Amino acid sequence: MKISRRGQVPPFIVMDVMSVAAAREKTHGDVLHLEVGQPSTPAPAGVLAAAQAALRDDRIGYTVALGIPPLRQAIAGHYGRAYGTTVTPEQVVVTTGSSGAFLLAFLAAFDVGDRVALAAPGYPAYRNILGALGIEVVEIPAGPETRYQPTPELLERFGGKLAGLIVASPANPTGTMLSPEALAELTAYCDANAIRLVSDEIYHGITYGMGTRTALETSRSAIVVNSFSKYYSMTGWRLGWLVLPEELVRPVECLAQNFAISPPTLSQYAAVAAFDCGEELDRNVVRYSRNRSLLLEALPRAGFDRLAPADGAFYLYAEIGHLTNDSLEFCRRMLAETGVAATPGVDFDPVRGHATMRFSFAGATEEMAEAADRLQRWLR
Repeated sequence: MKISRRGQVPPFIVMDVMSVAAAREKTHGDVLHLEVGQPSTPAPAGVLAAAQAALRDDRIGYTVALGIPPLRQAIAGHYGRAYGTTVTPEQVVVTTGSSGAFLLAFLAAFDVGDRVALAAPGYPAYRNILGALGIEVVEIPAGPETRYQPTPELLERFGGKLAGLIVASPANPTGTMLSPEALAELTAYCDANAIRLVSDEIYHGITYGMGTRTALETSRSAIVVNSFSKYYSMTGWRLGWLVLPEELVRPVECLAQNFAISPPTLSQYAAVAAFDCGEELDRNVVRYSRNRSLLLEALPRAGFDRLAPADGAFYLYAEIGHLTNDSLEFCRRMLAETGVAATPGVDFDPVRGHATMRFSFAGATEEMAEAADRLQRWLR
């Protein structure tokens, strides 16, 4: 029987690595998880209390597709406090994770055959979702000279006629960020060339000495994607949001009604409290910063001495061409022989990723130290 072309997208390799690591954990019990970008901390106490109250007092039925009004209002208010920019609740759509947000945004903004650019290396789900929707992916090869970020010059050189551009700052897998000036330059370029900018801002709040700016400050046509998964430590709650220009709100609403009816109701009620939990959440960022410093010192001693500047998020992207030209096999051996799980670079860059890999430092500091020690012994 037929299998749809849409069902034959490449795998999200980090999830495959996670499965292999889980299997090893059952047999060996020694796995250190540096593969998946998931906080090791639970949701903040205020969120858990709000969820318990909702379970007690609400029947947890469907909500409207756009999300419950208190949460949309809380998200809109966040933009005034964090960035000094005005967002109305009517612009906000609550989604089933950022994954659901990308699917809705891509469907509402782009047609089959449209050309949408993104930097390589980049988050693989962008590429795979776009491909499944019949949208042509234009990968822009970015390197250290542009901090692995797209620029108008790179778009002119490699982009051609584009319908859209996806940017992420901080980025996955590199952790690099666009300066406010660089972001403004990109948004101006996109507006001038009728390119719909999709700004992935899910790692906002997790930065190391460099502030974040939202694309909404310099473009009112941009689509902004964010999530409760990373800074808010709520991965499994599957809740994200979109901030949309007015003309896309109704198309996204209709798509959401048909795809999911509504985002997870319990998660929505709980997430209203997340914006009052900054002190607890910032303590998590202090730990990430400590992990980052530890690995930036220890990994070069193990041989991983070519690292992208990690301005934010919780990743270190390493060039390992001096160690291997097969990052998939290298990461497989590393897990089998040391119990340290990390993600091969081919997940993020199918062309050049054979000589790169990504470490996540979202876990406990003790685990980061132990991982670095094992890797030093392994490569010695």
